[in-house]
Amino acid sequence: MKMLVSSLALATAALATAALASPAFAAPAAAVAPATGATTAAAPTAADVDAWLATADKAYAAQTVTSGRAEWVYETFITDDTAQITADTGAALSKLQVQQATQAADYAKVPGLSPETLRKLTMIRTQITSPAPSTPGAAEQFSALQAKIQGIYGKGHGTLDGKPINGSDIEAAMATNRNPAQLKEMWLSWHDSVGTPMKADYAKMVDIANAGARELGYADTGALWRANYDMSPDDFAALTEKVWGEVRPLYQQLHCYVRGKLNAQYGDAVQAKTGPIRADLLGNMWAQEWGGIYDIVKPQGAGDIGYDLTSLLTAQNYDPIKMVKTGEGFYTSLGFKPLPETFWQRSQFTKPQDHDVVCHASAWDLDNRDDLRIKMCIKVEASDFVTIHHELGHNFYQRAYAVQPSRWYQEGANDGFHEAIGDTMALSITPDYLVKLGLLDKAKVPGPDKDIGLLLRQAMDKVAFLPFGLLIDRWRWGVFAGKITPDTYEKAWNDMRLQYQGIVPPGPRGADAFDPGAKYHVPASVPYTRYFLARILQFQFYEAACKEAGWKGPLHRCSFYGNPKVGAKLDAMLTMGASKPWPDALQVFTGTREMSGGAMLRYFAPLSAWLKKQNAGQDCGW
Repeated sequence: MKMLVSSLALATAALATAALASPAFAAPAAAVAPATGATTAAAPTAADVDAWLATADKAYAAQTVTSGRAEWVYETFITDDTAQITADTGAALSKLQVQQATQAADYAKVPGLSPETLRKLTMIRTQITSPAPSTPGAAEQFSALQAKIQGIYGKGHGTLDGKPINGSDIEAAMATNRNPAQLKEMWLSWHDSVGTPMKADYAKMVDIANAGARELGYADTGALWRANYDMSPDDFAALTEKVWGEVRPLYQQLHCYVRGKLNAQYGDAVQAKTGPIRADLLGNMWAQEWGGIYDIVKPQGAGDIGYDLTSLLTAQNYDPIKMVKTGEGFYTSLGFKPLPETFWQRSQFTKPQDHDVVCHASAWDLDNRDDLRIKMCIKVEASDFVTIHHELGHNFYQRAYAVQPSRWYQEGANDGFHEAIGDTMALSITPDYLVKLGLLDKAKVPGPDKDIGLLLRQAMDKVAFLPFGLLIDRWRWGVFAGKITPDTYEKAWNDMRLQYQGIVPPGPRGADAFDPGAKYHVPASVPYTRYFLARILQFQFYEAACKEAGWKGPLHRCSFYGNPKVGAKLDAMLTMGASKPWPDALQVFTGTREMSGGAMLRYFAPLSAWLKKQNAGQDCGW
């Protein structure tokens, strides 16, 4: 199974599955049978390792199909029985992964291995993000702890005016509520009720995972995570910090401008004119994306982008299927062949009326070949139109790399590539594209005077997210390495939030607080740097596509719809999957092996110049 979810905030409904499947890390090596195909020779040779890899590859591929089908049935028909079935198959997949990773760690020590063999052995070990050691009972303990803290998150709530309110309702309220006292209450109550109770258990999980990582040959769990990028863990950390350094000035200008608007909205007593921004005022529980407060910051006259995509879709009588057909048409216009008929027969496009489903958008490949599907509960609105283009990016990537002979190569070039492909296509939903679809009258295409509004709206999500996308794993790397200890968890978190994001909590946070736990990916042990990479890479991909298409106008208005030259070059990268180090894949499409924030800066160049004018005379630090 290759299932890709569409956004950062995973649906609470999916938490039940994650918790049930958490025995994914629960099979201690001592209780696992010898790896299928493993040699029993006292001194295995390089040929023995290659023979084992071939057998292990087939076993892994087969189990991903079994587990994927069970997960699909659960998410599209939620019952106690389907939940148990997916938990069982998920546990079987994870047991196999643990078994194979343990064997791969041993085989990595065999002399004379080829670079490709060593790379596969690394991939097998690093696909387990929370390895448990072979110590009897350790894996079961980790599984129980993770299920417990994910349960705390899934059942999490806060208060509004002293009355209970669940997490999803808080998220919605924080994007629209403009009462600073209520925002503060929701923020503090959520973090206190969700994060604080899981702190001690999280610390225990860290110790167990670190022991498992060491058995797999890594210094700690953070080093294991960073080892999955075709470079040393230290080099990868340095690369992401370098890229952040490139885009940080743009973020600082956006921060400075938004802080001024919040000061004008709320006054000095709530948000000062200088220094950091109060975290609860940015329209999002984690201050990770700020689009919820666009109404506060939009520039006078330019804030209205000139058209409403939802209204255009409604006026043209679009329904969910027509929206998906249109998304498919974007890819076929580039020369990709249409999706298989089974896609239309088996996908979930709308929410059923007679049973429960997980509505959170996701893209699936059920057989490692061409059983491609999306799972959504589509509404005829702009956000779902964009999401469809994004999700289909996953599907076309999945089909492209299905030609790879190894299941381990049937993945994105790195874990940031998959999200970046979908986001590249979403960036391409420009007025020019809408005109070509017949959705927007050419005479009503917004003029250059609307560019700042268009770009600011994008930046409030794309640019605002960058430091958050970086710091979650930066904090965890420090925790895993022992540089951040349980007694300093909260202080280190707030120090890092201040350093990278320039934000502070809306109230005092004691040493017993555990605000990192109030973000889903921390209790769920999901690495997060992939989202930072995706935000950077999507602009590199988009710029490369626009150059190939010969686009001459402002980059942010580019549409490469209908250009088969772009499609051919894109397909060359997608087909590679993970068969080569990711810089090789990047070079095929963009011409460079260097990940860089330069394309993002060029995309937002008009906004950057405008922000500097707006911020003239201001102290833009914190």
